[in-house]
Amino acid sequence: MCTFIKFGVQLDTCQCFFGVQMDSFGERLRSERERLGLTQDEFSEKGGVKKRAQINYEKGERNPDSTYLAAIAAAGVDIVYVITGVRTTPAAALSPRAAALVDNFEHMADEDKRAIERLADAVQKPQAQGLTGTK
Repeated sequence: MCTFIKFGVQLDTCQCFFGVQMDSFGERLRSERERLGLTQDEFSEKGGVKKRAQINYEKGERNPDSTYLAAIAAAGVDIVYVITGVRTTPAAALSPRAAALVDNFEHMADEDKRAIERLADAVQKPQAQGLTGTK
């Protein structure tokens, strides 16, 4: 459970900032770990702590120090989101696979980008109409 806060005033059981609902620090930390596809063992290793510390952070029983936060940021965690509940960029919410696709697209020649866009449009149109290409 978390605390509902609006304009800095505790109201009930969902943590919010200016009325926008957020999960607790530990829940956001866990969601980032899961987004990266890491176990608690793997994540704690990246953060330079023992698994028990990771469990305590995710349960909200302990708060990590700045060394841990810097280490997990280097591993791809959106630290601003973990701390505030606000994503820094839409890309931070992407899975590693989706982020790699976006990165590849961004580094393509313009002609190749247009070809990918045409392909994506062609594939999406039958799906949007309820057609899947199968009988």
